[in-house]
Amino acid sequence: MKRILVTGGAGFLGSHLCERLLNEGNEVVCVDNYFTGNKQHIIHLMQNPNFELIRHDVIQPIYLEVDEIYNLACPASPIHYQYNPIKTVKTSVMGAINMLGLAKRINAKILQASTSEVYGDPNLHPQPEEYWGNVNPIGLRSCYDEGKRCAETLFFDYHRQNKVRIKVIRIFNTYGPNMHPQDGRVVSNFIMQALHNENITIYGSGEQTRSFCYCDDLIEAMIRMMNTDDSVTGPINIGNPNEFTIRQLAEMVIELTGSKSQIVYLPAVADDPTQRQPTINKAKEILHWEPTVQLRDGLRKTIDYFKKLNL
Repeated sequence: MKRILVTGGAGFLGSHLCERLLNEGNEVVCVDNYFTGNKQHIIHLMQNPNFELIRHDVIQPIYLEVDEIYNLACPASPIHYQYNPIKTVKTSVMGAINMLGLAKRINAKILQASTSEVYGDPNLHPQPEEYWGNVNPIGLRSCYDEGKRCAETLFFDYHRQNKVRIKVIRIFNTYGPNMHPQDGRVVSNFIMQALHNENITIYGSGEQTRSFCYCDDLIEAMIRMMNTDDSVTGPINIGNPNEFTIRQLAEMVIELTGSKSQIVYLPAVADDPTQRQPTINKAKEILHWEPTVQLRDGLRKTIDYFKKLNL
């Protein structure tokens, strides 16, 4: 049994990770300040004696004894991270400093949930880990993009300077149950609009592309990354390399929900990437991982989850 800290553990991905780690027989400490997390996601885990929940903001230091740290704490949707952009930067940067400091003191392995947004609006397609990105440092999305880029810098500097055992993954678009219905991300937006038979709004032409990874696939990759030997630091792209246009996604959601919604087009959003697709050769080679859940199947499960909510 390992004692494992998950920051952002009541969030979309954090809640899935906590449950998976508990099911594997570990002791899990979930830390969340509920800015975007939801206690309902993990309330059923409270009955497990190996689960501990702490309300805490990673901007402040925390002192615990653990074997591993998964650092997932940060708002990840544009609506949430732009609501308080300074707080977003603090969470990414100061949160990384505090968690790395903890890992250094107790000699714990630590994994950073970074993001494909470090690539910005890429002029290289698809995006390999060696690509340095094309990021606007002063735009509306910069609080998240640059915060995550700085966090990666901190992770590698702590590794080089203090020999901290780090793991960095770059998460591409992920979806599934426990997504916030009002998080402003494209999958949740389209499903909510379709279930209410409202117009499905596409910003821009609809020809911009994304790759969508189901949450269970992502969690599997995350755990495999943590379990690699200390020589593997990353960064490693984690996502689904199958590329879809936003229009294709909207049409699929309408079909699967049986909705009467119509697609309408609005002006494009500033700094919205036109293409987003990972190269996952490293994940295949090092982690022996690739996604197994197809978009249509994952959307069905996500739609079923949203239908059960009191919307």
